[in-house]
Amino acid sequence: MELILQVVQVALAVGLIFLVLMHSGKDAGLSGAFGVGSGQGKLGGGSLVERNLNRWTVVLAVLFTLNTIILVKIH
Repeated sequence: MELILQVVQVALAVGLIFLVLMHSGKDAGLSGAFGVGSGQGKLGGGSLVERNLNRWTVVLAVLFTLNTIILVKIH
């Protein structure tokens, strides 16, 4: 069981790194290369793609945190 959770942890870490790199920063970051919009909406997110990117990043961060807590508890 611990091995499965460790593999999931690595997959979540790689996914989280990828999603964070996709976010646009001051210079449009890596997301500019993939056409993510940089316009500003009423809540600070630009396009629908940018808002969904934010949501997926938060979901993966929460899953990463929960998996970390579970790994610490079983070890």
